[in-house]
Amino acid sequence: MASTPAVTLNDRNTIPQLGYGVFKVPPADTERAVLEAFELGYRHIDTAAIYGNEEGVGAAIASSGLARDELFITTKLWNDRHDGEEPRAAIGESLDKLGLDKVDLYLVHWPTPARDNYVHAWEKVIELREAGLTRSIGVSNHLVPHLERIVAATGVTPAVNQIELHPAYQQREITDWAAAHDVRIESWGPLGQGKYDLFEAGPIAAAAEAHGKTPAQAVLRWHLQKGFIVFPKSVRRERLQENLDVFDFELTEAEVAAIDDMDQPDGSGRVSAHPDEVN
Repeated sequence: MASTPAVTLNDRNTIPQLGYGVFKVPPADTERAVLEAFELGYRHIDTAAIYGNEEGVGAAIASSGLARDELFITTKLWNDRHDGEEPRAAIGESLDKLGLDKVDLYLVHWPTPARDNYVHAWEKVIELREAGLTRSIGVSNHLVPHLERIVAATGVTPAVNQIELHPAYQQREITDWAAAHDVRIESWGPLGQGKYDLFEAGPIAAAAEAHGKTPAQAVLRWHLQKGFIVFPKSVRRERLQENLDVFDFELTEAEVAAIDDMDQPDGSGRVSAHPDEVN
């Protein structure tokens, strides 16, 4: 199996382009699942304070025997920790649970525009990087107006923006902005969270058949060839293995274009919450 390629961020740090996301992985299962991921070759783990499973990720890191510099660990600042010095307290709690002295990437999880404190949160996250508590910093679920505002206020551009992104919902306004500003896109829900018949779609089924791969592998390959960073979630070892086995084939330009055409420009393909509504 080919090794996972690394992507260079705008701060010159690198990140494995494919990782393991532990969203909705039960805390009791997290240590086992992350250890299995490590055994299979994953080195990039994406968690968050709100997931409630940072301790499990930390336990897996501690028992894995892997050197710290082999791993890339992301966690996130939750919505009720934006004010005052709360970001510093929040990352301290996350680091304690993870058993680390720093993370590789720290994200503002949602902009919470109704609270109107995401600029302050971003200013504090910049301070956390300067204090050595995280190597890279970024945001999640930020729309273009949020991104433009935090950059105008601070002069600091996020290294990544982690957004809902899958064939039916491609968020091209955000991805175009990111490309113009050297911001890497991370796709969450890359397989549509099973909320629509993605795998039965003609372009997906045809690409999978042409390359002797599963529909999920064809979709993950599309994300990778678009330059997105992706971390599918599973608690099944065989699915973890399948999701990693996507580096020995390439979709053709026509196959990528056909999947591109699955986008619903009116936003009807969204399967989760709108960032303006999460506060």
